[in-house]
Amino acid sequence: MDKIKLIWDFRGADAHQIAEHHVKHLKEYASANGLNEHATGVEKQSPLYSLAFFVVEKENMPAVRDALRPHRGEYID
Repeated sequence: MDKIKLIWDFRGADAHQIAEHHVKHLKEYASANGLNEHATGVEKQSPLYSLAFFVVEKENMPAVRDALRPHRGEYID
């Protein structure tokens, strides 16, 4: 099954903390909607740039995208 990584970008001195907090909300959404909450996380790209992500199956992507409005997405293997 194809999977899509939905991504939210955060920039600035507090970017990593904001991304970590955002993941808490992603996990809440996943739990409330019966999705795999282990497919979330944070990646620190630099001291001033972090991202939060949520990996979803392609069939679930439109509903999650419309509800959570990620900044971007990418296919993953």
